[in-house]
Amino acid sequence: MVYLSWMPCTTKPSNKNNIKLQNRKRWKINSQNFYGLPVVERRPVRSSIKRTKLRDASCRTKMNRQQENPDLPINQVDIYDTTLRDGAQGENISFTVIDKLRIARALDDFGIQYIEGGWPGSNPKDVEFFKRAKQELHFHRAKLVAFGSTRRKGIRCEEDANLRLLLEAETPTVTIVAKSWEKQVLKVLGVSLEENLLMIEESVRYLKQFDREVMIDAEHFFDGYKQNASYALACLDAAVRGGADVLVLCDTNGGRLPWEIYEITKSVANYFTNQRIGIHCHNDMELAVSNSLSSVYAGASLVQGTMNGYGERTGNANLISIIPTLQLKMNYNVVGSKLSSLTELSRWMDEVTNVPHQPSRPYVGDCAFAHKGGLHVAAILKDEHSYQHIDPSLVGNRRRMLISELSGRGNIIDKMKQMGIVKESQLQDSEWKRRIQKILEQVKYLENKGYTFEGAEASIELMIRRTFNNYRSPFELLDFTVLTGNKRVASDETLNGTFSNEHFRSESITQATVKLGILASSSGACPIERTVCFEAAEGNGPLNAVNLALKKALVRVHAPLEHVNLQDYKVRILDNESATAAITRVMVEFYDSETKRVWSTICAHPNIIVASVQALMDGFEYALLLRLPDCFVVPEQESPKSPIPLS
Repeated sequence: MVYLSWMPCTTKPSNKNNIKLQNRKRWKINSQNFYGLPVVERRPVRSSIKRTKLRDASCRTKMNRQQENPDLPINQVDIYDTTLRDGAQGENISFTVIDKLRIARALDDFGIQYIEGGWPGSNPKDVEFFKRAKQELHFHRAKLVAFGSTRRKGIRCEEDANLRLLLEAETPTVTIVAKSWEKQVLKVLGVSLEENLLMIEESVRYLKQFDREVMIDAEHFFDGYKQNASYALACLDAAVRGGADVLVLCDTNGGRLPWEIYEITKSVANYFTNQRIGIHCHNDMELAVSNSLSSVYAGASLVQGTMNGYGERTGNANLISIIPTLQLKMNYNVVGSKLSSLTELSRWMDEVTNVPHQPSRPYVGDCAFAHKGGLHVAAILKDEHSYQHIDPSLVGNRRRMLISELSGRGNIIDKMKQMGIVKESQLQDSEWKRRIQKILEQVKYLENKGYTFEGAEASIELMIRRTFNNYRSPFELLDFTVLTGNKRVASDETLNGTFSNEHFRSESITQATVKLGILASSSGACPIERTVCFEAAEGNGPLNAVNLALKKALVRVHAPLEHVNLQDYKVRILDNESATAAITRVMVEFYDSETKRVWSTICAHPNIIVASVQALMDGFEYALLLRLPDCFVVPEQESPKSPIPLS
């Protein structure tokens, strides 16, 4: 065995130069690098100015054709989702078999081309998944993929349990991982470099005999290429000789830069001109998305990744960012019209995996199209593309104008338009201008006192509506008391009937009483008469006790509140130097289990209990505003010059 390096086929091979033809390429003996294995030498990628101009002209032609006809099919890039395997390796992520089946169906509905189900035989969960998948998964578009590895060293493919389980999964596509980094082959896999090449070639050829589409995941390919490009490419060549359909280049350590990924992918694409190339990136430097797109630009036509970037360490390439970029920015037809459900899919995946939604996530996050600065908002109201790179509706998201001390009149106006309480023709009226300015001043005043309205849009809407003469709240808190203490309770009794200190335990108790003025009606219609209600409750803390007492009083008249629950409760001390006299900011998040709506309210006060109770009251008022909006408004002809009092 000799060291072979790749040479361009420009002349007819001759025995005189000791050259032979292998896999339709010419290979030449390099006597100065005798390592006892067939490898290839890296050829630098060099594009002339003429070729660059031709390529750029071709790209412009494609983009122009796409703009003329948006429905025109463009070169396809397939998406390979590995959430169910690689994504499940992320910390605190664990899927049940039911979860995996549900996710697989959702990905197929969305238009994903390949869905990797797991590693057959690696654990009981994956065994059951592939067993049930045969009967329960009927994909419309996607192909289910079983993942495994090449045969083990020293045994035949027919005797390898891993390859047998891959075939028993009966998936149309199989992906096997193979080492392509010389160091990994010798130190981790523990085989010779020649044996590794045979393992790759024979495993692929064996699977192809059973009419499977076979992809090879060249693990650590980019690191291996940097160390020994010849051997890394030889591993791919072995897979091609075996009949591999797709060569997937893996940045397994996530340590490569976009231009490195581009150059190396381009080199591979030039070597294997008739071969499909894939890319698999990890996010250790937060470059997985950029690296994946760079690889596509260099010639890759299949992208592996996970939903929301789940995965080991810092995660995998985030398909939620890659898919819209490919489709909207690079003109590839990836999922078609299904792109408008991207935001819904991303947030549904967070729910299934029990991972908190990340508001700053590109394209689909709550903050992705949120605007806070007054100048930005003013510009967007004139031209929505001023500070937005796409129309949010293309990915199923929405534009949000945040209300804060940095806001201008435009923020308030946009919010009022969303609420449907102001028309464009009214904005020139002096009374409306005065009201908008007053609301803006109130926002800035309260933010200076410790409020922050960016995450509490329910509080902003209530503030705006309360400025109108015809708005009335359905209830008013007249009085409340919270008592909390500690008592000793007998926990056991001795045989002779006497107690000792060991037989007592401390128990904390909290009691709350509330007195409400409620607008009520015996007919079940909108409440019109005021009644006074007094309730008490015990809880495991002040907020819990007050919440239970309020709900007991309100549910009697406003039954929909039975479905409203506290979902989150955040407390922040704003001025630590004031110690116990510091201002406390409380934010409460509510969830309506019937309508699936979520909203937040906020209050800041030196007394944490007062702040909590006020945020609770606002949350319940907003819940009723969503459910019974007409009951909050007095007809204009009956409306006095000041808001209607409850007493």
